[in-house]
Amino acid sequence: MEISQLRALREVHDRGSIAAAAEAMGVTASSISQQLAALQRKAGTALTYKLGRRTVLTAAGLALRAATVEVEIALARVESAVESFKGNTQESVSVAAFHSAGLAFFGPLERTLLAEGGPPVQFLDQDVAQQDFALLTADYDVVLAHRRTNSAPWPTSVRVTPLAYEPLDIAVSAGHRLAQRKSLTPQDLRGERWISVHQGFPLEGAIEMIGTIAGEEIDVAHRINEFFVAASLVEQGGCVSLMPRYLVDQSYFSELVLIPLREPRLGRRIDILTRPEAMERSSVAHVVKSLQRIMEELVDAPARPRPILLEDA
Repeated sequence: MEISQLRALREVHDRGSIAAAAEAMGVTASSISQQLAALQRKAGTALTYKLGRRTVLTAAGLALRAATVEVEIALARVESAVESFKGNTQESVSVAAFHSAGLAFFGPLERTLLAEGGPPVQFLDQDVAQQDFALLTADYDVVLAHRRTNSAPWPTSVRVTPLAYEPLDIAVSAGHRLAQRKSLTPQDLRGERWISVHQGFPLEGAIEMIGTIAGEEIDVAHRINEFFVAASLVEQGGCVSLMPRYLVDQSYFSELVLIPLREPRLGRRIDILTRPEAMERSSVAHVVKSLQRIMEELVDAPARPRPILLEDA
C-alpha cells in the first residue's frame, strides 16, 4: 500500500466526498478514485460506499483510516528527527482561530516568535460553527477552537491540547440599571434585549439557557459573532450580551461592565486542535507551547470581574 493511497482514503473520510478530497490534495477527482480503487484491490475488500452525496468508509475502510493516522505520526517523527539533526526549526506553521481568539493570540504570538527566533507562522481567521472546528485541522496545522462545557467533546480524530476554561459574563453598559450589581441571576435579566451569536455557534445555547431559567423567550435584537463589535453596541445601553472574560480586552471599552452570573455558571473550553501527526513536528510543538504561555498571561491579567463570593449569594 502506498502512502498516497492511504492519504486519499483519509481525506475522503474527513471531507465527505471524493471531490472535496481532490481539491484539498490538489489533484483531480479521477485521480482520487484511481487511488481508492488501487487501495481497495490491495485490501481485498470494499473500503467505501455511497450514502446520498457523501462517500462513506466501510468498517474496513475506517480501520485502515485509523492505521493511516499511525503511519502519518511515524512519518512525522522521522521528519522531525531529520529537522532536529539539521537544526531546522524554521518550518512554517499555519494557525487558524475564531475571531476573539485571533485578536487575543495572533499579536502576542507573532511578537513572541519573532523575539525568540521561533518558526514563521501564517495566521487565518476562521469563525465556524462548533462542529466544524475539527474539520479545519485538515487544512491548518494549529486550530484554536472553543466549545461550551456541556457540549459533546471533540472527535477522537483530532488531538486536543486544552488551553483554558473561560467564564462567560453578562456585559452591560456603565449606565445600565444592573451595572452596579456584583453578580446576576437569569431572573435579573428578564425583559432585556440581547445580542446573540449566529445560529449554530457555541454561545447560542448558553443564551437560550438563561432565557429558559428566567422563564421567558430571549429577545434577540442582533446576531453578531465578533465580540468587539458586540461590546461597542452594548456600551450604548440598549442591549446586553454574553461576553468571554479573558479574550476581550476591556481596556478598549471604558463604558463596558462585565458582571458574573451567580447561576448558572456558564463558560466555554478553549482548546488547540491538531491532527495527531502535527504535534510530532518541532515547529508546531513550539507554537503550541507559546500559545499555552500566552493563555496563562491572559488568565492572570488584571481588571477581571470580581469572583462571586459566598456573601454575594
